[in-house]
Amino acid sequence: MSKRKVPIVAIVGRANVGKSSLFNAILGRRETIIATEAGTTRDSITAKASWQDKDFWLVDTAGMKDASDDFEFTIQEQIIQAADSADIIWVVIEAQTMITEEDRRVAKLALKSKKPVILVVNKRDKAQTTPLTDYLKLGIKPIIPTSAIHHTGIDELLDTTVQEMPKATIDEAPDRVRIAILGRPNVGKSQLFNTLAKKQQAIVADRAGTTRDINRTIVKFNGREIELLDTAGIRRNGKIEVGIERFSVIRSLSAIEQSDICLLVMDANELNVQLDQKIAGLIKEAGKGLILVISKWDSVEKDGFTHDEMTPGIRYNFEFVPWATLIFTSSITGQNVTKLFELALEIDQNRKLRIKTPELNRWLADTVNAHPPAGLKNRSPKLNYMVQEDDNSIPSFKIFGAHTKFLHWSYKRYMERRLRERYGFAGSAIQLWFIEKHVTHKHGTRPFHNG
Repeated sequence: MSKRKVPIVAIVGRANVGKSSLFNAILGRRETIIATEAGTTRDSITAKASWQDKDFWLVDTAGMKDASDDFEFTIQEQIIQAADSADIIWVVIEAQTMITEEDRRVAKLALKSKKPVILVVNKRDKAQTTPLTDYLKLGIKPIIPTSAIHHTGIDELLDTTVQEMPKATIDEAPDRVRIAILGRPNVGKSQLFNTLAKKQQAIVADRAGTTRDINRTIVKFNGREIELLDTAGIRRNGKIEVGIERFSVIRSLSAIEQSDICLLVMDANELNVQLDQKIAGLIKEAGKGLILVISKWDSVEKDGFTHDEMTPGIRYNFEFVPWATLIFTSSITGQNVTKLFELALEIDQNRKLRIKTPELNRWLADTVNAHPPAGLKNRSPKLNYMVQEDDNSIPSFKIFGAHTKFLHWSYKRYMERRLRERYGFAGSAIQLWFIEKHVTHKHGTRPFHNG
């Protein structure tokens, strides 16, 4: 079978060429941002966007840094990360400055990736007399002139990007479940990966990942093939290099998009870390299954009440994903490690639940009658009809009606809560698309991701 993979677009270049300004200019562009409800991922590093009805992740490498010590990736490491994990690379240079050696190095590394590369000549408003042909020496086509400040050239850049997007599918063996292991450095991801590989009934294959930063192994459990993706990564040339060992947004995004279910691993001795919440937000935005894995449980001094005392605090910090499954594990003792396989298969089953249209519409009528949506004067939203998407690996529902743009996000959450109460979907993200009856768009104006 094959499933959709949302492409990743990475913005790279030397310092001070306007990467972040370009990123922010695109965030403010009409039609680009597709999720703005509370709890969705929209920050200085990543955004999930859409243009011409095609979704993609936009990653600003200028914003990537380690949360603990503010270490910033070098340009070369940024490009390597982008080359490994992104589907399209924007190389940004500054129009008002002569091409530098750093620009040449960035261009060379980007082209070496064999990924589609677009040269973005930013700050073009300050150097309009320079012919674009002068930039051909970098060897990159197409060349798009932009001005992030004046918002010129942005539409052309997005149009070109959409044209360059690869076919967004992943071919995979029938019925295989892909599980990505994610988290900050040193929380026990690799140890969990190795323990899971030992706990399975039979190893099908061990192979290096398609990228330098993702290890994978295929195992069998209860008759099902499971592919484990470990984002801890392969050390380069046998050496521990600081940038490679640091958390990478782009590397995690790639693993998330390749997976069905994500294990977010957190150290039991170091909880309530904002970066963990950020990773959970990325998983939520991607519409994947999620298990919150508290690792190193054996190292915590505890009594019979410790588990119950810690759980509410963890749930509070991840209240934007209340549907996520929570489990305490130890790779040292093996506690609950096999249970992870069982939970993953349960979540996979939940994600494949299909509800017949007549039943869905009975549920919709009951839900709206129990609590009608509020509106503005003569703009009261009407919800008339509901179907489940058949071709989406994420449980997704289209709800057709009138004045749907006036629906408050709290009402959308109410609908999701009722839907989960009736049909479950435990451990899995779901999406609700609210569509005006006259709109022929594949989706509504934007998706409502669970919150």
